Amino acid sequence: MFKWRIVSALIILNFALFKVYGEFDYLQLVLTWPASFCYQPKDICKRTVNNFTIHGLWPEKKGFRLEFCSGGTKYKIFEDNMVKDLERHWLQMKFDENYAKKHQPLWSYQYRKHGMCCYKLYNQNAYFLLAMRLKDKLDLLTTLRTHGITPGTKHTFSEIQKAIKTVTNNKDPDLKCVEHIKGVKELNEIGICFNPAADSFHDCRHSYTCDETDSTKTLFRL
Repeated sequence: MFKWRIVSALIILNFALFKVYGEFDYLQLVLTWPASFCYQPKDICKRTVNNFTIHGLWPEKKGFRLEFCSGGTKYKIFEDNMVKDLERHWLQMKFDENYAKKHQPLWSYQYRKHGMCCYKLYNQNAYFLLAMRLKDKLDLLTTLRTHGITPGTKHTFSEIQKAIKTVTNNKDPDLKCVEHIKGVKELNEIGICFNPAADSFHDCRHSYTCDETDSTKTLFRL
């Protein structure tokens, strides 16, 4: 019993240290498909775009995601050119342009929740620049279209996954689905994973929100 308590205490301590120091095994770049994100609830989006946009860049351990780590520095509001670049890559769809640029609610939240968990490698500027650079490496909409997966069509999980793996060095993405209409799974986001240095792809842990059995097809909403 005493030995088990020591083991349990060590597990808790290790988890706590991960939260403080933000050690991580890989990064997941999460890209949102706006047509799905903005479908429900009605009027959730004040702005949208006809391509994938960044949701976040999430440091992860093999078995769990790091969130709200201590350490690092407080989020500092971006100005000028950085805002223009972020608006192109990381659109704050739920907010009108003026409010979004001034208050930066999505960017600041994502940095507090995820960015501070990798501050030892990436400070605030580096974190956001890295996310945009990684997105620029991937043109997922063109990749999907090249494989016959176009907005408004349905495909199996394996068909979508296989198409994405052609640009990830055959590493698994994390396909994330939602069910806005009962019985209809639709592609909502795609996670692409990288090693901590972000210079090579890494297998993503599956969120299992899509039907991976291929018994039904997944909608890629128009």
